[in-house]
Amino acid sequence: MSTARSRSAEPVRTLQASVLALRSWTAWQRVAAVGFSVAFAVLIGIPTVLIPNPVFGRKVPVHAWNYPVWIASSVLAGMLAATYVRRTRGVGETPASDDTGDAPSRLGMAGGVLVWFAVGCPVCNKIALLALGYSGAITWFAPAQPFLAVAALVMTAGALLMRLRGQILCSTSPSVFGLGS
Repeated sequence: MSTARSRSAEPVRTLQASVLALRSWTAWQRVAAVGFSVAFAVLIGIPTVLIPNPVFGRKVPVHAWNYPVWIASSVLAGMLAATYVRRTRGVGETPASDDTGDAPSRLGMAGGVLVWFAVGCPVCNKIALLALGYSGAITWFAPAQPFLAVAALVMTAGALLMRLRGQILCSTSPSVFGLGS
């Protein structure tokens, strides 16, 4: 019975910890989030021709849903990247060790790759074109792109929530919890 209650309270606890983590961000982390978001938007927007440019072309026009997905994924990815920016260490805080098994970073990278597939031109994508051919890319891959977009946003948002939650619930600094004062 208590296990069921704790599981139902976990999403609320995660959201509360995430909000608390965002409120505790330093100015440097906020600036980094904006910079990373812009960089990600340019990195995705230029080759997918969401940002018109003379280098890349697009055979299939951009759909209306491509822009909100692109912007939302850029903001989420920028915020996720900013969670990796170190705060200045406090007195009670120990240096973080390198974690090679970081699940949120893998989830975030997968979301970034998926968003590129989701908002890109289905017939300009060499992987889809080689695997499915031109008609297959239009018939099979193009209708799957909105589902890829949803998966990309969910994966990136999930990675962000896990990182933010970990900054509060797994913190080594007593000042984050407000217990030291």
